[in-house]
Amino acid sequence: MAPPLRSITTAALRQARAGKPTSTSTLKSAIPTSKTFAARPFTTTSAAAAATQSPPAKILLEDRDSGFGFVQHNPSASKPRDRAVTEIRGPYYTVMGPRYLSDLLETMGAHVDGLKFAGGSFSLFPEDALRQLIDLAHAHGAYVSTGGWIEHVLASSGGDAGGAVDKYLARCKGLGFDVVELSAGFLSLPPGDWLRLAERVREAGLRPKPELGIQFGAGGDTSAAELRSMGTSDPSKVVNMAKRFIKEVGVERVMIESEGITENVEAWRTDVIQAILRELPMEKVMFEAADPSVFNWYIREFGVDVNLFVDHSQIVQLAGLRAGIWGKSDTFGKITTFRP
Repeated sequence: MAPPLRSITTAALRQARAGKPTSTSTLKSAIPTSKTFAARPFTTTSAAAAATQSPPAKILLEDRDSGFGFVQHNPSASKPRDRAVTEIRGPYYTVMGPRYLSDLLETMGAHVDGLKFAGGSFSLFPEDALRQLIDLAHAHGAYVSTGGWIEHVLASSGGDAGGAVDKYLARCKGLGFDVVELSAGFLSLPPGDWLRLAERVREAGLRPKPELGIQFGAGGDTSAAELRSMGTSDPSKVVNMAKRFIKEVGVERVMIESEGITENVEAWRTDVIQAILRELPMEKVMFEAADPSVFNWYIREFGVDVNLFVDHSQIVQLAGLRAGIWGKSDTFGKITTFRP
């Protein structure tokens, strides 16, 4: 019987994990903080693991000698980067196995910064299969994030929420996750508790990624009519909470939930997006935009540096839009940069 599919890189990464971990490079926060934190860039887990990676192949659009570098385009920064970050959704609406993910990253890996397992999808995998996907992402310089499953952990923990959270974080760390998403779309969680949860993630050696939004009940399969009946909160609540996460906990980046803003709404709440970016540096924010019309609007309005979360099936379209080599009627030939 043939052995399970495993690349040489995957085996090397396993060996690296068994060694003594080393610290990653630091990144200064753009917002002054009352404490000093070592920034935790959303990238691979350790320098030892990074050492096993092969240098990324130059894409043809960036190759002036034998590719298409002579064609006008917007050059992209190398990874890890804090702007123009693209996180893709992994298995959720469709299955994703090592063969598919390998194809995706071997061809489009230069444009993928992070891989997210939405919800608790990762808990449905056999451990060996899950580790293969995590190792593949790391081999291509992408961080790996949980979805907002911690809501379920909190809601079902009985009388020992602290113990359940600690076990959850330890297991995520052991499996190789880098980032833990902290959602509260279905929970009423006091701000101080949310901040303590982010601190708990940091103490576990992981990076917290709070997901904020104006729509209660967001992030699941709730109908648009039900969401409308619940109403939305004021954008200032999102802004204030994001500032606290950044200043008090040293969070590198917050995710903005699309429901109530560009998803399941009769008209897009662009005023909410403008209010967020008026108060927060762009590199501290990522917007959920898993719809071509939505990410086309974000790039048109804020340029190529806006951080976006999209579905894995949309990575080629978004990468082309950022590069300025195609787009919709309102963006084709109009997305540009000035970086001499």
